Amino acid sequence: MSQNTIPLDFTFDTLEVGQKSISGGRTISDADHNLYMMLTGGWHPIHCDVEYAREAGLDGLLVQGTLGLAMSLGSHLEAPLLRSADPLVGALGVKEWTYLGPIFVGDTLHIEVEIVDKKLTSDGKRYVVDRQITLLNQKGKAIQKGIARSMWRRADA
Repeated sequence: MSQNTIPLDFTFDTLEVGQKSISGGRTISDADHNLYMMLTGGWHPIHCDVEYAREAGLDGLLVQGTLGLAMSLGSHLEAPLLRSADPLVGALGVKEWTYLGPIFVGDTLHIEVEIVDKKLTSDGKRYVVDRQITLLNQKGKAIQKGIARSMWRRADA
């Protein structure tokens, strides 16, 4: 895995395009999978019927793809990598999110975050950061990917 270069307690001035960090791992448990299906109502047999999954040629229960998105952008994997000295204003959206491979119960997920853009707002008091998020499984294979955008307030402005 690569070296973590996104500075902890970053500011607009210390954050640079091209900086990358990789999260620690998080294994998707049966409990995670079941709670997510309960939350979303996504009880398709490919997610909850082992025999159906086997007949479909899978080695295990397929996890809903949106769980990968939630794990990537939620507090589980990304939050420890994006600790800022500046207050977060809010998330501005996700674009170009692509599913590249499956997630199964028992997979251990990591994310790689790369800063791909940063811009000051017109008043100079806030800034927008675009991050390339790549969700990786335990084999280091990219299974999801997209761009997340957020806004931060400059504490010193």
